[in-house]
Amino acid sequence: MPHLSGVEAMMANDEASRGLGIELIEQGEGRAVTRMTVRDDMVNGYAIIHGGLIFTLADTAFACACNSFGPVTVAASADIVFIAPARAGDVLVAEAVLRTRFGRAGLYDVTVRRGGEVIAEFRGRSHELGPVS
Repeated sequence: MPHLSGVEAMMANDEASRGLGIELIEQGEGRAVTRMTVRDDMVNGYAIIHGGLIFTLADTAFACACNSFGPVTVAASADIVFIAPARAGDVLVAEAVLRTRFGRAGLYDVTVRRGGEVIAEFRGRSHELGPVS
């Protein structure tokens, strides 16, 4: 088996993202792109995707981007603005981009789109952990 990067290894062990069908489709230093198809079991009583699942898609892209530098890095905070609804069958793509790193912290923006339409904007602040034993 080939050696997996830290991000690929993290995603290989991410049962939550896998269960939601979230795929890592691109990655690079300080950036990542994830994709998820909205299933019937992901919509709320108004037939639109549950906001927490949009957050999870964006958070997964954020996690991949901030872990692309090597050390284990976690979210310190995050917020999201929902702009447009998504429905069952929609394919959502989240693109995370590093804005700045300072000390052991980083700031990332994630845009969630359906095709060319922006669905949500997410901003996350990361914190790099010390060596993990």
